[in-house]
Amino acid sequence: MKNARERVPEIIGGLRREFPESRTALKFETPFQVLVATILAAQCTDERVNKITPGLFRKYPTAEAFASADREDLENEIRSTGFFRNKAKSLLGAAKRIVENFGGRVPDTMAELVTLPGVARKTANIVLSAGYGKAEGIAVDTHVRRLAGRLGLSRESDPEKIERDLMRIVPREDWLDFNSVLVDHGRKTCRARKPDCPACPIRYLCPSAEKTEGVRT
Repeated sequence: MKNARERVPEIIGGLRREFPESRTALKFETPFQVLVATILAAQCTDERVNKITPGLFRKYPTAEAFASADREDLENEIRSTGFFRNKAKSLLGAAKRIVENFGGRVPDTMAELVTLPGVARKTANIVLSAGYGKAEGIAVDTHVRRLAGRLGLSRESDPEKIERDLMRIVPREDWLDFNSVLVDHGRKTCRARKPDCPACPIRYLCPSAEKTEGVRT
């Protein structure tokens, strides 16, 4: 089998053919809404987040509105996403920082985004790609972490180390949608417990195909 760098273009091509309109499943209209939704999506499904954000954004339509929100009220609004106290703290802190330091506009660089409370590289990468169409890295979530290992693209377990490995072998022009096509593939086919290897369009490029094909637990 070819090495990881040689296989990456074929992997990307195969997944783009499988998911030609791949993008984040979170629903949003502005970069600030992407930021809020991504923070809420930690340890929560995108579907659950999408159920509460329409009402949330009507109640708090801007960073200024979030910054002045009552913490207890906000916690009640986002309770169903889990870890609601920590998430409310992050949302309030990020909104206040955006208002005070960035004139109410979500910053559009990695260096500035990671200064916001509750924002690490994964969240920043999603905000940049989905909100601004920019790529300064590759967001590594649970799906990308799992698939990077199975596909032999990284042997690391730490998300930032996985990201560094991926940035070395994925062409920069492909960073923008690399996360989304892997997430789509991870949800549909390369699932954590029951990967559907026989139906996988990139099976021939995967060194784990035979080992994971029989996984049922």
